[in-house]
Amino acid sequence: MNGEAGAAWLQRLPALLDECAQRWSLTLGPPFELSYNYAAPATRADGTKAVLKAGFPGPELRTEIAALRLYNGDGMVRLLEAVPEQGAFLLERLEPGTMLATLTDDEEATTIGAAIMRRLWRPAPADHPFPSVADWARGMERLRARFGGGTGPFPTAIVEEAESLFADLLASTTDPVLLHGDLHHYNILRAEREPWLAIDPKGIVGDRGYEVGMFLLNPFDFREQPNPQQIMERRVYLLAEELGIERERVRGWGVAQAVLSAWWTVEENGNDWESALFCAELLSAVKTGP
Repeated sequence: MNGEAGAAWLQRLPALLDECAQRWSLTLGPPFELSYNYAAPATRADGTKAVLKAGFPGPELRTEIAALRLYNGDGMVRLLEAVPEQGAFLLERLEPGTMLATLTDDEEATTIGAAIMRRLWRPAPADHPFPSVADWARGMERLRARFGGGTGPFPTAIVEEAESLFADLLASTTDPVLLHGDLHHYNILRAEREPWLAIDPKGIVGDRGYEVGMFLLNPFDFREQPNPQQIMERRVYLLAEELGIERERVRGWGVAQAVLSAWWTVEENGNDWESALFCAELLSAVKTGP
């Protein structure tokens, strides 16, 4: 993904891990099974349990560290140490670390997710390094460019709806805040310090309603659920009530983000973009009236 620079960083990773272990007096365990970043349990010399995380030191990692610093453990895993220029940082270890995705009661999980969202939203500093929701929304322009102005395998109607929604929702954003940017059932864990805490913030500034997008798409494949439309509608209603955001706005951000997420998957040569697109169709059909 990061070309020759990424390959060079990966080759240097073992030496970087050794440097971090010495710098922070760590004993490292075997790494967790992750698809992108490196993360491993660690124990400090004083017995403190932590997690060492490392990734290519690009913009996304730097904004993650910046977001962690701003949250300072409030609703979020606590950042203990960091060397952003090398792409490594140390986090508190959340135990038992069970994911919100393990809850079988969808309404309970949705209520918990909404509570975490409310805690994380806060004004961003004037000189913040974070991208905006508008920056991310430009991905729709790349979709059009890829397919010569068309929509490729995506139904034209849902792409046009997402484009229209992004334009309207961005134009009506009046109080942008710092958002997690990728808050879903796999990024909310059980902890001892608090019942639930978030991990892996992207760090993005924009409308509060944008945060619901990734949550609505997870944690299961809606195509395999017996009543997917009913589940999605109940989620929209509950999130709107818990967050104090109009149902139509929750629904609209959900549609827009679902289409964008499907495009990101295609753009990164992934295979399961149809799942996000199915969610976009479900959300498009949600009735938000009385």
